[in-house]
Amino acid sequence: MTTTDTAPGPGLTWSLRGRGPDDVAVLADPGPGHGAGAPPGTGRGVRVCVVDSGVERDHPGVGPVEGSWVVVKDPETGSTEVRPTDTGDSCGHGTACAGIIRRTAPECELHSVRVLGERFSGTGDVLLAGLRWAVEQGFDVVNLSLSTTRARFAEELHALADHAYFNRTVVVASAHNSPVESYPWRFASVISVGSHQEADPDLHLYNPDPPVEFFAPGQNVTVPWLGGTSIRTTGNSFATPYISGLCARLLSVHPRMTAFQLKNALYLSAANVRFGPRHSTPAGEVCDDSEN
Repeated sequence: MTTTDTAPGPGLTWSLRGRGPDDVAVLADPGPGHGAGAPPGTGRGVRVCVVDSGVERDHPGVGPVEGSWVVVKDPETGSTEVRPTDTGDSCGHGTACAGIIRRTAPECELHSVRVLGERFSGTGDVLLAGLRWAVEQGFDVVNLSLSTTRARFAEELHALADHAYFNRTVVVASAHNSPVESYPWRFASVISVGSHQEADPDLHLYNPDPPVEFFAPGQNVTVPWLGGTSIRTTGNSFATPYISGLCARLLSVHPRMTAFQLKNALYLSAANVRFGPRHSTPAGEVCDDSEN
């Protein structure tokens, strides 16, 4: 997507570089299943939709794709339509994301909606149309390793993200790779993801300095690519499908979980969230555990 010169305020973290889990430790109260590490489950029975550049069928790193669609825009009227397609992936990005989801939740049911063209080209209205269609189909998880910087789409994307949230479709959205405002990852009704540089491919972190909520492996990772190949690459785009896969795993074990509960489960299982006794605080005083 084309970026703008709009700069966000201070304190926003898009990726975790030069710091590790010990540098972002979070003290939390224990909850059900706390300290369990990576969630259980295989993704069986969970429908995951990758809204991206399409997915290459029969790629050995992806496996079966249950359904593929493309958003088509009429050049004269500007209207959009979602149609079935067998054209595969236009640039490799969607195949990479689908492969990470498959690796993380091997028994999930993968679907694809193509909103990007060659050279990663795309527009905000086509992204919006593809995301809206995926939400209307009631997919359990929608992976969106994309965003738009065009503020004119923000209000409609916000409403759509809220609609998904309240209708049990979990949208997992990538933060922009550059420190600029973009959407829909900025909305609280989605699960927003940046990347970390840890070597452990099964480690995710909670961000104590939101709005990006979670960090996952996305720096120098091996991903499937076009022509049945694989490459090593870096970006928040490739951290996002890892979190989508974790959501699919959780939903395969707890299918009635809401987006709110999934966020809590990801928080409790994050590698940097530590549990310990709370300090005793006299009545009327405030205790800040974040500095301990």
